[in-house]
Amino acid sequence: MARSKRKPMSDINVVPYIDVMLVLLIIFMVTAPMLTQGIKVDLPKLESDPVKTEKNQEPIIISIDSNGAYYLEMSSSADKPLELNDLIKKVQAILEQKPGTSVLLRGDKHVEYGAVVALMSSLQEAGANGVGLITEDP
Repeated sequence: MARSKRKPMSDINVVPYIDVMLVLLIIFMVTAPMLTQGIKVDLPKLESDPVKTEKNQEPIIISIDSNGAYYLEMSSSADKPLELNDLIKKVQAILEQKPGTSVLLRGDKHVEYGAVVALMSSLQEAGANGVGLITEDP
């Protein structure tokens, strides 16, 4: 009986790993657009420069829908409308923990101007240095 002297193979076959990664990439590319959530707001269309925010600091985004309901867009409360007083208390608590956080406002183009001004005034009293308005490009 002749024994063949083969060395054990010490290379890793990476082809199956590449196949798995490509399948996962396709799955994420298909499902990522479906994960967007939020409140339907018809933003006004105009040209403007982007608001500069600090890196690694997520801004506070507040939405006002066409009915004048306020929403604080966070993972836990983006789907429930809030009263103005409750909204201001939550924003004030966030600003106390993270001073200097940017506050951005998404106002539906059909909402009354007075509701936007009242919110901006209340946010200023809550400690927001400035409020950015979110729009869409035309």
